[in-house]
Amino acid sequence: MINSMKPLLGLKAGTEPRQVSDRLKYSPDVFEFFTNENDFTPEGLKRLEYDIQWVKADATSKIVLHHPMRYKNEFTELVAPEKKFPKLHKFIYQSAENLLQFAFDYNIQVLVHGSYARHTQFFIDMYPNLENARQSVFDQLDELASWGQEHIMFENSISPIFYYGNTSEENDILERGYRLAFDTSHCFIKCRGDNKLFQNSLEHLKDKVVHYHLVDSMGGKKHDSLPLGQGRIDWAEALPLLNPKATSIYEINLSNQADAKEQVESHKFLSNLYERSK
Repeated sequence: MINSMKPLLGLKAGTEPRQVSDRLKYSPDVFEFFTNENDFTPEGLKRLEYDIQWVKADATSKIVLHHPMRYKNEFTELVAPEKKFPKLHKFIYQSAENLLQFAFDYNIQVLVHGSYARHTQFFIDMYPNLENARQSVFDQLDELASWGQEHIMFENSISPIFYYGNTSEENDILERGYRLAFDTSHCFIKCRGDNKLFQNSLEHLKDKVVHYHLVDSMGGKKHDSLPLGQGRIDWAEALPLLNPKATSIYEINLSNQADAKEQVESHKFLSNLYERSK
């Protein structure tokens, strides 16, 4: 295994003090905050800024702020038509602006989903066709990219919009010059569990990927978010295809949100694989 990326200890947490404190005891190389709607009240923004300062002081300056996934129980889908969902649209952009302000102030990163999956088709059906819906999302990503510059990245989905696992779709994304976040499970699911197709995507997009969500999957339709080694991804083949300049975190479903056990175990799995391959 030549030129493999030495695995970074990348941990994810919400803004609750118990979660942040738990992650910091491991001295992570990368820290990703998974924000939610409550983090965008005046008090929530103060807490988030405090947490950013806390992580920078105690562990790492490699911090990613994950754009909130939901607003009023609806997914923060860029494809949602503004005229029909004005409050959702306003929250998506206001929260992105709040996070980008922190990103510029503290020299950290913001991650925005190009799409999700669960309600995407519901919104797509409000457009004349898929291509119109897709173009709307690209137009908005272009705008956000101009706002965020070197402080924003866009993550792949398992929906029909903004996904990895298809060369034509990937070429359209690459043409726009976006900085990319690569979720391994989302891509593997789009590749229907085909490791060769998955590896092709890793290689094709490698130079534009600035951040990875490392997570295993069975490659079925279900978004399973498994610890590394418990799914069907061939990590020995995948590891050399990761961009060594990128950051990464282990985005694993936790049995207890205040305990990063499954994330840490995934790091041990990948680190052991890396050591054996040297």
